[in-house]
Parts: sequence; C-alpha cells; structure tokens
Amino acid sequence: MLRTQISLTEEERRALDAASARTGRSISALIRDAVDAVYGSERSLEGDLEAMRGAFGSWASNEIDGAAWVEGLRSGGRLADGE
Repeated sequence: MLRTQISLTEEERRALDAASARTGRSISALIRDAVDAVYGSERSLEGDLEAMRGAFGSWASNEIDGAAWVEGLRSGGRLADGE
C-alpha cells in the first residue's frame, strides 16, 4: 500500500469524521472506498453482456406492457390539462 497525503476542506474532513464515527471505519478506508467507487469500477463488455443476458425476458411474465406500466406510475393529470 502506498501512503499519500491529501488536503481537504473543513467540510470534507467533518463529513469523513462523521462517517468514520458512524461506521467505525478509518478515514483512510473511507477514502479508499470512495476512490474505488469512482475510479476503480471500470465496466467490461463481457460484464455488460452477462447482465443483459440475465435480464432478458424478465418482463415476459407481466400481464401489462412497459408503456402502460409507466403510465400507471405517473400521478395526476397535469399533462392532460394542457399545461
């Protein structure tokens, strides 16, 4: 593991202190997790294809089509009022 020094704003440090107290994890561990989440999770074509294959056909058992389902989620009639 490499040691790296960084500069943080007071707000950033307070956020890390709070997260550390809440989770019981070190600030270093929290920063490593954040770096991994933002920069370390590169997607692969094979991974994307595997996810698509796994989801293929998952809607087939529903009695309603996707467009009708989305319409059912929309609330009110604000668009029907001509606004």
